Amino acid sequence: MFDKLTNPILFQGNLKKKPYFEGWYFKQVSADERQIVSLIPGISLNKAESHSFVQYIVVLLDENQQKVTKTGYVNYPIEAFTYQDQPFQIKIGLNVFTESGVAVQLKDEQIEIEGSLDFGPLYPIEKSVFSPNIMGAFAYLPKMECSHGVISMNHDVTGSLVVSGQQIKLTDGKGYIEKDWGSSFPREYVWIQSNHFQNPTTSVFFSEAHIPFLGSSFEGFICNVVTDGQEYRFATYQRDTCKLEKIDAKTVNVRLESKEARLILEASIVQQGELKAPTTKGMHKTIKEGLSGKLRIQLDVKEEKRTYTDTSASAGIEIVEHEE
Repeated sequence: MFDKLTNPILFQGNLKKKPYFEGWYFKQVSADERQIVSLIPGISLNKAESHSFVQYIVVLLDENQQKVTKTGYVNYPIEAFTYQDQPFQIKIGLNVFTESGVAVQLKDEQIEIEGSLDFGPLYPIEKSVFSPNIMGAFAYLPKMECSHGVISMNHDVTGSLVVSGQQIKLTDGKGYIEKDWGSSFPREYVWIQSNHFQNPTTSVFFSEAHIPFLGSSFEGFICNVVTDGQEYRFATYQRDTCKLEKIDAKTVNVRLESKEARLILEASIVQQGELKAPTTKGMHKTIKEGLSGKLRIQLDVKEEKRTYTDTSASAGIEIVEHEE
């Protein structure tokens, strides 16, 4: 069990427990940041209907060289999903996902995606016995509604994909990998991610969500920042603080503070598409995600009395409100 907790890319389920979902998130951005492909393979298990799937979010250039976001959900039978731990691999139909790359043959009514990508060495987060993954001590609790794993904060990408006849060259691009598993997505949450800043070593992940716990609930958060080889963690389980201000449906500001640092995130969605998210009854929740969001960060390192600011125009952002 501990091996799986410290290596969340591995399949955490068993194909028997219901309701259950598990999904991996592979994001790739071209060197010029003008084209982005995120692939989300996963499974949904419930009494009514179980299946596997691959979702996609693609940012393409139209005839006017303007960014256009397309999203979709390709359904497969549960039997199309296979996995192995050593070396890690999941396969859904003809689509293969590993730690070293992906191979895709994906088609629906609006798009066709084909090609393969190779990944450079992954950049995992820091771990310990007390914090085996980004969930901290909560990783050891077996009945969390939704568990999260950050697999690679930043890695190189080589290769290209052909999307409906348009070649997306991703060589010299950058990638990011995370995942979720459990019974359902949180009823409301904010998610922000980018590893494309003026400082190429910088990568940011943040999530704040409503978390049911022991018959009650609380607002929990996790955030990881890497810059120049140094990692800064902000989290509920560290008794850090988080002040989140939702400006509107597409804009959110976050202020975080730990013993060693303060962090300000100012995020705004520029363009978004629809994705499906899991509930206890299946993949029935519709959420919206943008991959071309604007993100400004300010990191104040207390002991060094140093302030670092940077901006990104390729941030992934989700702002999901509770639906009554």
